[in-house]
Amino acid sequence: MRFPRRPRLLAGLLLTPLLAGCFASAGDGGTTADAKDGSRLRVALAFPPAENLSPYGADATLLSRLGVTEGLTALDANGAAAPALAASWRREDDRTWLFTLREAVFQDGTDVTPAAVAAALTHATEAEPAPAALAGVTLTAKAEGSNGVRIATGAPDPVLPLRLSSPSLAVLSPKAYGKKGTVDPVGNATGPFELTKVNGSTSAALDRFDDYWGGRAQASGIDARFVADGTARANALRTGQVDVAEAIPVAQAATLDADTRRETATTRTTSLLLNTASGVFEDPSLRAAARAAVDTSALAKDVYEGHADAGAGIYGPAVTWAEGKRPQPAERARAGRPAGAPVTLATYDNRPELPEVAQVVKQQLEKAGFTVKLEVREYSRLESDALAGKFDAFIGARNSLLDTGDPVSLLASDFTCDGGYNLALLCDKAVDRAVAEAQAVADTGERQDAALAAEAAILGTDAVVPLVHQRVITGVGAEVSGVILDPYERTLVGTGTRR
Repeated sequence: MRFPRRPRLLAGLLLTPLLAGCFASAGDGGTTADAKDGSRLRVALAFPPAENLSPYGADATLLSRLGVTEGLTALDANGAAAPALAASWRREDDRTWLFTLREAVFQDGTDVTPAAVAAALTHATEAEPAPAALAGVTLTAKAEGSNGVRIATGAPDPVLPLRLSSPSLAVLSPKAYGKKGTVDPVGNATGPFELTKVNGSTSAALDRFDDYWGGRAQASGIDARFVADGTARANALRTGQVDVAEAIPVAQAATLDADTRRETATTRTTSLLLNTASGVFEDPSLRAAARAAVDTSALAKDVYEGHADAGAGIYGPAVTWAEGKRPQPAERARAGRPAGAPVTLATYDNRPELPEVAQVVKQQLEKAGFTVKLEVREYSRLESDALAGKFDAFIGARNSLLDTGDPVSLLASDFTCDGGYNLALLCDKAVDRAVAEAQAVADTGERQDAALAAEAAILGTDAVVPLVHQRVITGVGAEVSGVILDPYERTLVGTGTRR
């Protein structure tokens, strides 16, 4: 089934005047640098801040992608923990690790000290809601000598260095933390670019931080705009208004010159999540009916025009260790008869393919006998209602290794009774047990096998139906180099990004 397309190019051209002038100057609050000192980068991002750029939620990734924040560790190309603010670390016992800091300074001019790092991590543990990377984790951090931070966990945590790479566990200076849990990243982080001004949910200005421990960035600053409309982002790149545009819609890819398109396999999966706690899909047989109704190959071929793979599981092809090892769910409920059962299906438009995916899924569910009402909003206006279980079904795109780099942590966050991002509101004893068993495994290969066993238990509940595994298209101006094409989608610009 092919979903009929709207005349998007015309819509994009009509949106051009709205963006014209957005990038005509050095930016709101930015500084103008001459050519010898590096040009400013003009970047269009898909998601506006949803939480006033708090480092603990979804906005943490915005800060990370713009090169503002960093944590004790980072993820390397193989998904392993790599040094960042911590130069090295060692495990002292099953619950305690000692991290040795490198010499670095905060953007407010103060030193990155063990006390400051310990305080930053302590603030993260006290945040409400807790950062996804700390879901189910009790953590304490204390300064140790002149350059050490000792971190202890309530239970053995063999992947703590991976966990600390999460954008939501970035280290900020003491000045950043205010009363009642408020956090201000402006001028208080450690990355190569310093946030200098934020204009609500529309734009932000960043200047190069010359004292960055990793070396001086080649660009003098960044002028970022948050442009939720994907067609407008593509058109802004095509007309030279921006240098980098993230998340180019599939339908707009062909309108860009081949040398300005970058396609990256990612660990992002688009899924249909079914509300297991109330409404129609509290009934396992109707969840099974919904799963049976969905044709994922049609979504990959028609909506994504081949720029995605049909859903195989929570982990997609970019997670190479999962291929060929995935066990099938032991048992599933039989599909029941929908008999016109009413379903409210929600999704967001920041990722432009999602409304089309939702339209196709709506048609497939209706063909199976459901009565479906579709609701589409901008993500920041949708998340709280989705977490509160106000929809029967939700279609979202989730990077399976974004929060921690650990495949088990994602399962704990998204599919256990106490999970902080459990959009399916799943609470299943067998799933919780399988996830807990996987969390206890230290050996990398064995942990991966345990994660796949837990994935099978989750899929067996039909709380989630993996639809497609995405490849992300980034628009990069012909004169731009050094854009970071990260399969984990944590970074976009760095010290080597320039035009």
